[in-house]
Amino acid sequence: MFLGQFEHNVDEKGRVTIPSQYRDELDGSAYVTRGFDQNLWVLPSAKFLQLAESIAVTNMTDSDGRDFRRWIFSSAAKVEVDRAGRILIPQFLRAYGKLQESAMVVGNGTYFEIWDPAMWAKHEEEQMDPAKTSDRFSAISISL
Repeated sequence: MFLGQFEHNVDEKGRVTIPSQYRDELDGSAYVTRGFDQNLWVLPSAKFLQLAESIAVTNMTDSDGRDFRRWIFSSAAKVEVDRAGRILIPQFLRAYGKLQESAMVVGNGTYFEIWDPAMWAKHEEEQMDPAKTSDRFSAISISL
């Protein structure tokens, strides 16, 4: 499970170090694609294939379904974890996520996200209003 948040440098080649506790979950490779918040999603191969299967059943005559397929697959790239624990993020994904010198690597349970640190800080600040958060999440049914 991918938990926590970590700030890492983006080197001159566009590589980002993956936290050591995440690497075992990746089995040497992963898929990177656009997220919905101008961030990147990094999914283990099995989770990406699960996502692909769930997308495959979308109605091809529905324009939103076609656009969603394009959103995910046109921006996806398979990446390998190198010996130093880094992944090379393709330039077009770095540009989408506005990644430059550093990146926030943020756990999200079954996958993790990569954010521009300033955008992550802004997102976190927006989430800290207790009344707003309570109202927003009240419709989500969660049980333990």
